[in-house]
Amino acid sequence: MFYGEYQHSLDNKGRITIPVKYREELGQEFIATKGLDECITLYPRDEWEKYEQKLRTLPTVRPNARGYTRTLYSSVAELEMDRQGRVLLPVKLRSYAGIEKDLVLIGIGPRVEIWAKERWAAYDAAQEKDFVEIASTLEDHDI
Repeated sequence: MFYGEYQHSLDNKGRITIPVKYREELGQEFIATKGLDECITLYPRDEWEKYEQKLRTLPTVRPNARGYTRTLYSSVAELEMDRQGRVLLPVKLRSYAGIEKDLVLIGIGPRVEIWAKERWAAYDAAQEKDFVEIASTLEDHDI
């Protein structure tokens, strides 16, 4: 499971260094794709396969299901870490997430999200303000 928040920057080649605490769980090769809320989501292979199983159950007769899967699958990149724990983030994904230099990696249980530093700060501040209220809406999930 992934937890915590790590601040990093892109190097001059568009690479990021994956935090040591995330490397083993992600594995040498993993999946990156568009995440919700304009971030990049990283999945270990086994978690991606679980997610793909769910995607396969979506009804292709529904336009929103077709649109979601097309957008998601067309943005998938298979990434491989080098010996120093660095990966090249594809330009398409960096552009989608608004990442130019400074970024934040956050652990979200079974996955990792990469955010542009400014976007994460704004999102986090907005969520923190409503944290208790949001939690109260999750009572049906025994949270």
